[in-house]
Amino acid sequence: MDLKDQLKNLFPDHEEQPEETVNSDSTLWLQDEPILCKYEKRKGKPITILEGYTGAIEDFKQLAKDLKKELSVGGSFKDDKIIIQGDYRDKIMTILKNKGFNVKRVGG
Repeated sequence: MDLKDQLKNLFPDHEEQPEETVNSDSTLWLQDEPILCKYEKRKGKPITILEGYTGAIEDFKQLAKDLKKELSVGGSFKDDKIIIQGDYRDKIMTILKNKGFNVKRVGG
């Protein structure tokens, strides 16, 4: 007896609802202007900063979450900027280009 059968025995009146899958790539708004990808050092540690997204803030937060998950790194979203720990400019630029964004490298 698996878990679903046990749950059916405990809750016979419950009806299963199909799970909704959301494709995050299709929901992001693609803009004409490029997203700026820069490199900085703060307190001696390298960071990559993405800024210049003109779409909804929730879309930019979702993009930050996707990037951090794909790169397996930490980071944050502050003041309409995505801050990724480490120098991942090349990898981030290829990921964003594959998603359909226009990306511009700023600095070194």
